[in-house]
Amino acid sequence: MAARALSTATISFGLVSIPVKLFTTTESGASIHFNMLHRCGTRLKQQYVCPKEEVVVPRDEMVKGYEFAKGQYVLFSNEEIKGLEEEASKLIEISEFVPVEQVDPLFFERAYYLGPDKGGAKPYRLLALAMRKTGRCALATYAARGKQYVVLLRPYEDGLLMQQLRYIDEVKSFDEVDRGAGDPKPAELKLAISLIEQIASEEFHPEQYEDAVKKRLEEVIQQKVDGEEITIAPAAEPQAQIIDLMEALKASLDGDAKSAAVRKGPKRAAAKASSKSRSKASKK
Repeated sequence: MAARALSTATISFGLVSIPVKLFTTTESGASIHFNMLHRCGTRLKQQYVCPKEEVVVPRDEMVKGYEFAKGQYVLFSNEEIKGLEEEASKLIEISEFVPVEQVDPLFFERAYYLGPDKGGAKPYRLLALAMRKTGRCALATYAARGKQYVVLLRPYEDGLLMQQLRYIDEVKSFDEVDRGAGDPKPAELKLAISLIEQIASEEFHPEQYEDAVKKRLEEVIQQKVDGEEITIAPAAEPQAQIIDLMEALKASLDGDAKSAAVRKGPKRAAAKASSKSRSKASKK
């Protein structure tokens, strides 16, 4: 079944206009959600209560406010807020093309697949191919839901993907993080590089990784649906350890080397057996 588009837009740069459709990149049913219930089993309703007057406040009496000092607010009506919102233009206006590696994933937020809309297939594929050949992505602005977003367009498989980016003031500076002191010794660095190389892969295979917590939840949920009793084992307390870095690296290398030998063992045995067979056959 074909995916259902969330919205439509037009990629614009220079005199070029490419009509596109936006599609979600995530599966909405992939996460497990719990509802809040009363102990009697009835689902609860959310209400807004004014603690000063101790009354439930209906929506037509609600206003929005910005807290400029502790406990002090300036109030805004819905009309005032709507007047300040960005009008949805449905234009993805490209401002520049930059090397893909220049945009740090730290700025990535949500992503959308882009597909060509009616009449846009050829320029859509042309833009995707041109960006792939040049190793560049497009930075653009996009207005939707009353907000203006900075977005990144990049080639993805044989099409395009739009990545919503965070603004610079939404990202904390790494300078706020204490990174400790002390430089690694050359021997430590050499061992660390060896460890990385032992378990290095050239490709990312997401199917190799599974959400173990979700799997456990699904199993327990099904047990409860089936009316079975469940028992949850207490989590083990983490043990604090003082580790000698060199010893830990050496132990890790030894462990990985043994694992690799175990994996290669059957292959070597099969190779030897095959070699012996060929040798006997040639003697005959």
